[in-house]
Amino acid sequence: MINVLVNKPNHVVEKQRLVQASHEPIYYRLPRSKLYVRSYYALFTVGMLSTAFGAFQLIKGKPSGQ
Repeated sequence: MINVLVNKPNHVVEKQRLVQASHEPIYYRLPRSKLYVRSYYALFTVGMLSTAFGAFQLIKGKPSGQ
């Protein structure tokens, strides 16, 4: 029963060949890394734009008369 968890194939050599044979930047070499990096960039962009918009709204202030 525990053999399913313990006796697993070793894929280190395959992954090492995959990473070392690629000429892409290190953060793009693994299979799903483009998805991770691009989603990080998207969230970072949304956060920075929201911060800039909020700062602009604070600097602009409320319109007079309200």
